[in-house]
Amino acid sequence: MNSTETKIRAMFVLEILGRPPEYLTETLNNLVQKIKEEKGVKVKDTKINPPALMKDQEDFYTSFAEIEVETENALYLTILMFKYMPAYIEIISPQNISLTNSELNDVLNELTRRLHGYEEIARVLQTEKTILEAKLRESLGQKIESSNDISENSEKEKPKKKKKK
Repeated sequence: MNSTETKIRAMFVLEILGRPPEYLTETLNNLVQKIKEEKGVKVKDTKINPPALMKDQEDFYTSFAEIEVETENALYLTILMFKYMPAYIEIISPQNISLTNSELNDVLNELTRRLHGYEEIARVLQTEKTILEAKLRESLGQKIESSNDISENSEKEKPKKKKKK
């Protein structure tokens, strides 16, 4: 059985947290709408759970959506996974999935492409962090030197007390 002949049905759970609670529901609705517009994907069922106050938080909420999708093949499922980063994925059907070399190549190349993109972002962020740390140290070092200069100068400028004879 070839995946191009068999559609893949899966359940995604998308989690979100933040505030205000209305924003979470709106955001999840927007994500479901975007998934509906994805090529090769049909949304079969959706359940958006109401926002709940997070444990030990005064004004921070969490919510999640359960979205049942049907994709034309494993590649579209993989693209959905990387694009929306669900907290959980469960393939409902078919029980067995058979891929051709070409289909598996497509899935693995999409996986590799996304991982390289994330790695590039991580490298850029690491470089920017290093630059900012260096600028902060330099700035703090100048302030420390400046405050040392001030205290040294004030010591020099203080009138000396005359010794009693």
